[in-house]
Amino acid sequence: MAISRTTKKRAPRDEGFSLIELMVVVLIMGLLATTIIMSLAPVGDQSRVTKARSDVAALESALEMYSLDMSQYPSADMGLAALKMVPSGPDAASYRPGGYVKRLRKDPWGHDYQYAVPGVRSQTAFDVYSPGPDGQPGNADDIGNWD
Repeated sequence: MAISRTTKKRAPRDEGFSLIELMVVVLIMGLLATTIIMSLAPVGDQSRVTKARSDVAALESALEMYSLDMSQYPSADMGLAALKMVPSGPDAASYRPGGYVKRLRKDPWGHDYQYAVPGVRSQTAFDVYSPGPDGQPGNADDIGNWD
């Protein structure tokens, strides 16, 4: 007696993911990424404001050191560049070697820091400030030594 073996053909199994399943996963990942980005956006704005305040404080300190050495604040014409450039004439001997700042940076929004003497908004000898996100000096978003 011979035993015959018959092989049963198995039905092919569906393997992998369907297009709809992949699209649902991509959609969920996109929603999560959007939620995370939207929750972190205000942190970036706040860090720029904090950086601008720190820079204004550093410039204010440099201007005070300049005033102690030179017996006056830089004129409005000289501006903040006076913290980096040696003046001509007899005042050059009193100027600190290397200047009062390493370099004049721009504010976090890419604008130059502003200097006004005498100070109007700060009620001191000078105003030093960033024009803020809009780049227009003289409005409510300015960040200066009066804050």
